[in-house]
Amino acid sequence: MRVSDTAAHAPHRALGLASRGRTAGPARPPAARGGAGAGRTRRPSAPRSGPPRGNRLRAAYERARRAWDRPLTAYYVILGAGLLITVLGLVMVYSASMIKALELSLPASYFFRKQFLAAAIGTGLLLFASRVPAKLHRALAYPLLVGTIFLMILVQIPGIGHAVNGNQNWIYLGGPFQLQPSEFGKLALILWGADLLARKQDKRLLTQWKHLLVPLVPVAFLLLGLIMLGGDMGTAIILTAILFGLLWLAGAPTSLFAGVLTVAATIGAVLIKTSPNRMGRLACIGATEPGPGDSCWQAVHGIYALASGGLFGSGLGASVEKWGQLPEPHTDFIFAITGEELGLAGTLSVLALFAALGYAGIRVAGRTEDPFVRYAAGGVTTWITAQAVVNIGAVLGLLPIAGVPLPLFSYGGSALLPTMFAVGLLIAFAREEPAARAALAMRQPRWGRRAGLSWKSMRRRVTKRTSGER
Repeated sequence: MRVSDTAAHAPHRALGLASRGRTAGPARPPAARGGAGAGRTRRPSAPRSGPPRGNRLRAAYERARRAWDRPLTAYYVILGAGLLITVLGLVMVYSASMIKALELSLPASYFFRKQFLAAAIGTGLLLFASRVPAKLHRALAYPLLVGTIFLMILVQIPGIGHAVNGNQNWIYLGGPFQLQPSEFGKLALILWGADLLARKQDKRLLTQWKHLLVPLVPVAFLLLGLIMLGGDMGTAIILTAILFGLLWLAGAPTSLFAGVLTVAATIGAVLIKTSPNRMGRLACIGATEPGPGDSCWQAVHGIYALASGGLFGSGLGASVEKWGQLPEPHTDFIFAITGEELGLAGTLSVLALFAALGYAGIRVAGRTEDPFVRYAAGGVTTWITAQAVVNIGAVLGLLPIAGVPLPLFSYGGSALLPTMFAVGLLIAFAREEPAARAALAMRQPRWGRRAGLSWKSMRRRVTKRTSGER
């Protein structure tokens, strides 16, 4: 084509481009339009870099914090952690108690069946406690305290109370069933102490030290005295921790708190010093050898069980220490069998569940406006966490062997029933938060909200319809 022809057609091309929304401009080179030479002339684009690592961690933390701040988080954490600990405890009780049952010429599932029955009853208590309002819990406080003190007095009467492992704190109910009233004393002290402190706070009496101490401390010392008459030092330690937890929640001044702590520590030191058995347990802290007369046999073999578990354990049911080497494998030292069969992963899972349960209990106690709920939730959280620390610390060789079970996990119906009732208390308190109550009402299905109409309004609607038809 000649140059003149190209020039002649240029206005027509410009007109066509303008009609399509484009303007005529200088021709782009082939590399800019793509084509065979485009790949050789285009510069490679720089890879996109994601957000810095610090920003990702901060974003993950913010997401976790928002998830934790949701109204129903504490409710689901308490319910889930409590049930998971109980179910895992049933599995480990069955695994740890089989050999012990066969040694006693009993069926291999003997202890498991008793624990399963106690867990079934405890589930009913948990559901009952989770649905009962706080007013009824306050009404149950005094009857429960009086009944527990009466049973603890019966334990000390010869012919009624029975001794197990040197501690006289059991009442036989007939057949294989027995009751330890001191376990219910923990729950009784929490409910009664929470009601007492709440009433005094409403009257603004907690600013006076005498109202902080009386009658809370004398009643607690009465329970401690009855427990120590049976020789149960471990339960006395947990009851003392509950007392200090209630005083701390009530805002006791440091001097008063330190004074009560000094008195309790002095009494405890005297009781330990005057008992060779307790002194021997104290000497076994951190022991790596059984010692003369195998005085530290249980503590050392608990460490052996944990050490042989490794990362993931030897397998469920494959423990070696439960074959007569480790005393009380299904009660006080069930955590050692858990470490041997499930390994470090299993023990850390149990610790994480207890940590989640304790943290959720602290959240419930810190967010409520009801003083009774705050004291009761704080007391239950103190009870469960302190008992878990004492039990696990003894198994790890960091604390003396106190003879207390792992809450919700170890074998023992007398310990399981009040603990599951206490977990039900926490669930009820978590449900009663205003935001949680509103969230539960919104999550109720439409037919459930319709069913929530009162019978009176439904009867009024039916009456209007029948009168209109007539």
